[in-house]
Amino acid sequence: MKVKPLQLIYWLRLGLGIVAALICTGYAMVDTRGTISVFMNGAVIAMLIYLMSYYPIKNRFINKVEKPQKLLTMGIGIYFFSWLVFWILLYSIIVG
Repeated sequence: MKVKPLQLIYWLRLGLGIVAALICTGYAMVDTRGTISVFMNGAVIAMLIYLMSYYPIKNRFINKVEKPQKLLTMGIGIYFFSWLVFWILLYSIIVG
């Protein structure tokens, strides 16, 4: 069974959400200013990772999808959901 390009992007964004959560947890262990600043910095890191992932995905899949704008929006929900869930889980285990 062959995986379609948009399905591959979806699963890639799930994995990137988990990686972003690991990075945010590592940063949160170093940052001691407070919970609001930790959350805001983590959210900015997650958005930057998502936006930086767009360009390699675009270069690789631009000719394989019908609508190029789908490259930006495909997997955005699962990315932020997996980032938030894994970040809360890891932060609670490690820092808490």
